[in-house]
Amino acid sequence: MTADIEPLKHALAQARQEIAKVIIGQAQVIDSALIAIFTNHHALIEGVPGVAKTLLVRTLAHVLGCDFGRIQFTPDLMPADITGTHVFSLQKNSFALIKGPVFTTFLLADEINRAPAKTQSALLQAMQERAVTIDRRTHPLAENFTVFATQNPIEHQGTYPLPEAQVDRFMLKISMRHPQRDEELQLATRMLGDEAPEVVLKSGAVRAVLTPGMLADLRRQLALIHIKEELVAYLVDIVRQTRRHPGVFVGAGPRATQALLLSSRAAAALDGRDFVTPDDIKALAAPVLGHRILLRPEYEIEGLAIEEVIAQILQEVTVPR
Repeated sequence: MTADIEPLKHALAQARQEIAKVIIGQAQVIDSALIAIFTNHHALIEGVPGVAKTLLVRTLAHVLGCDFGRIQFTPDLMPADITGTHVFSLQKNSFALIKGPVFTTFLLADEINRAPAKTQSALLQAMQERAVTIDRRTHPLAENFTVFATQNPIEHQGTYPLPEAQVDRFMLKISMRHPQRDEELQLATRMLGDEAPEVVLKSGAVRAVLTPGMLADLRRQLALIHIKEELVAYLVDIVRQTRRHPGVFVGAGPRATQALLLSSRAAAALDGRDFVTPDDIKALAAPVLGHRILLRPEYEIEGLAIEEVIAQILQEVTVPR
């Protein structure tokens, strides 16, 4: 490894170590979240209640030295509840901006599919431009503004599907599953004493390894991760094949190509390398492409899953040597 990305490698290793003090197991989930953060993108987290989705984002914010905000999405939530609004002040005889919870660094959009499309779309400009427009005035957000949106995969009553334009703005879809038996046993043991995950986070035992300024500097080092031209072509062919598969109604677009390229570089850095391998691209194909693909109804009725489509595509596209 070149010395140029040693600071990035060291920061990622430290972040993993501190997060592990609170989050038990879920190593792949933690890596995926770090990939989204260090590439300055957003992530959609899917999991049943109680698997530490909120705790993960709070811990990430603490470890990386960033502010944390949370919005609980509900059917009656309005766009102004997210972005903020102007309120008239009798004392000053003028309108003052009351900023909404979107003015933070790490934003947890909890159960985002509980709110109607009008409210969900209030995040579109924030996610793409890192700015929000309130009463025809545009206000910038934090440089490291990152949205972690959560949804429950099994409960669909009273929910609204995410608009395709918004789904495409999430770099990754992260699936959080139940812990393994030994991990759940470790959690139960820690709950008996004073080492419960929530207690550890509040106690100050978890230290911040970065500042917001350092995060921006480290992010620029990802450009030093080398990826061969043949691998770039391989990556593009994988994305384009999603548009040709007979079972796919809508395939992944160019934004998916960008996301797969950036995330594979970050994955290489997490693995301690300054170069990308085909395995990096294969490992991230499902998280990056899965939520961007729509299956044809007739194939969906027959039981075809998106994961199967991506697996077939990875077999069809020739790996460069």
